[in-house]
Amino acid sequence: MQALKTAGIPAQAVAIVVRPVDGEKAAVRHRGDAAMNPASLMKLVTTFGALELLGPAHTWRTEILADSPPQNGVLAGDLYLRGSGDPKFTYDRLWLLLRELRGRGVKEIRGDLVLDKGAFAVVDHDPAAFDGKSLRPYNVGPDALLFNFATLHLTLVPENGTVRVLAEPLPADFEVINRLQANDAKHCGEWRERLEAKLASGKVELSGPFPRVCGEKRWHLAGLPNALLLQGVFTRLWRELGGEFSGQLSDRPTPANAIALASSESPALGELVRDINKFSNNVMARQVFLKVGAGETAAAEQTLRSWLAQKDLNFTELVLDNGSGLSRRERISADNLARLLAAGWRSPVMPELMSSLPIAAIDGTTRKKFNGNGVAGQAHLKTGSLEGVRGIAGYLLDKNGRRHIVVFMVNHPNAGGAQPAFDALLEWLWAGAS
Repeated sequence: MQALKTAGIPAQAVAIVVRPVDGEKAAVRHRGDAAMNPASLMKLVTTFGALELLGPAHTWRTEILADSPPQNGVLAGDLYLRGSGDPKFTYDRLWLLLRELRGRGVKEIRGDLVLDKGAFAVVDHDPAAFDGKSLRPYNVGPDALLFNFATLHLTLVPENGTVRVLAEPLPADFEVINRLQANDAKHCGEWRERLEAKLASGKVELSGPFPRVCGEKRWHLAGLPNALLLQGVFTRLWRELGGEFSGQLSDRPTPANAIALASSESPALGELVRDINKFSNNVMARQVFLKVGAGETAAAEQTLRSWLAQKDLNFTELVLDNGSGLSRRERISADNLARLLAAGWRSPVMPELMSSLPIAAIDGTTRKKFNGNGVAGQAHLKTGSLEGVRGIAGYLLDKNGRRHIVVFMVNHPNAGGAQPAFDALLEWLWAGAS
């Protein structure tokens, strides 16, 4: 309470539940039934539900197909790239997929590249709608053929008065106009906030000061439409592999009689949930959410609600939007989030769920938090963060070997100052004071 007071956060803006994993009696309960915006804590509902509904071994397949077999290395018609909503169809996997196609003797593609995104219903997504920051990767929308999180990865290397930019994956015929300037600032600080990127057709213009003291840094930049990024990188990689392609891009279903030429299978869901929860990857969570609903948002929500009801988890206050927590609408109470975590502890998929959560002071979104006290390494905690929202939820092992469920959510304009309160609660709990 003292930490909250210092941060200017009133008690009525907070919800807390602490309970043992093997019992229902709460050691601490404050506004447990209040409907709160959980931010990324909502990923716990999505990932736990997906692990049980789809299974930890579930995978996604991305396929290359054609109307007819290639003849003498030439594919006379169109090439179809059919997606299934893979959350992690990355640059390296596209390269391997095209390597397989070349290995099967295809050299020249005379038709068009056709993207089949029919696995998902069309989602009306405006990347600037949430906070006006359309170039931030956390604002990328779902896509049945999501490629590389629809993101360019820029490596910034300060060299004397200039900054070298290495871009991957770089689409064919795409220009990076580099006007970045290296400077002698004493501290690296919030270097991203001082840089500006402007995307236009076929190019991106970078400008702003970059301190040499930062060393090499990675700048992840969204904003290029996913289909154009995929087409451009496909074209570049195919040419680099010695192939020929000069066709156009189109979007339509794959014919029923199309012939499969190559395919790429994703890592298992049990592995992918680690990326989703440890690094709070919004678009991956949205991909999984839609998969639960066979590509439909409304069906995903209904499926998750039915799954909860079957587990006797009737969350009357629950509001699901996109399953990632990047929403001002989503709601859940601390009581019910704790009940969900208790059900997760008893579930056959508990090892996969728990191992997906960041380990306090060790990795993921908690790597730089909870250092220098007994909590370090002793808690698996999902974090949530939006403007005006902060939260933690997960499991903590105290110094006496007892494991607890912890949920702490703050909805207030001063929520950004809540970390000392989180620290105080977890340190008290770890010390066995409950």
